[in-house]
Amino acid sequence: MMERMGYGLILVDVQRNILEGQGAVAGAADFRALLSGLLDAARDADAAIIHVKNDGRPGDPDEPGTPGWELVFTPLPGEPVVRKDVANTFESNPALADVLRTMGVDMVVVAGLQSEYCVQATAVGALERGFDVIVPAGAQATYDDGEPAADIIERITLELVAAGVEVPELDAVRFR
Repeated sequence: MMERMGYGLILVDVQRNILEGQGAVAGAADFRALLSGLLDAARDADAAIIHVKNDGRPGDPDEPGTPGWELVFTPLPGEPVVRKDVANTFESNPALADVLRTMGVDMVVVAGLQSEYCVQATAVGALERGFDVIVPAGAQATYDDGEPAADIIERITLELVAAGVEVPELDAVRFR
């Protein structure tokens, strides 16, 4: 994979309601460790990092102000937190593309939850705004929903590749 200078990491909906407790996705502890490693790699490379919080509706597990709405990883100074109420982070945050470009980003690495909703919509939204996009293999998760989660992830991965997203093995992702 060609290395670039302007990498950014968008962590999508890495919130307590989906990675902790009874409502967590299967394999949540391992997935959290994977995302933690990706975040550490981005921080070590001084890459731009955006944390995304989904604002659920009243009564939802990710309703703003509830424990489930809180981020799993604490953002460091200079790591913006953006909120959204639709699947595509860029749609909820029209200035996000300009913010990323101001940070020098031309390649975004998208990781998080849920594969068939916010990860896919945000990755495609980044493509539509002229960014090169990577969704590392294994860096998205979801629930069983009419089909096993693994099948959903496989289907979404194929759709992302068809749209123009790169899906390299996680250990091939470099932020420098």
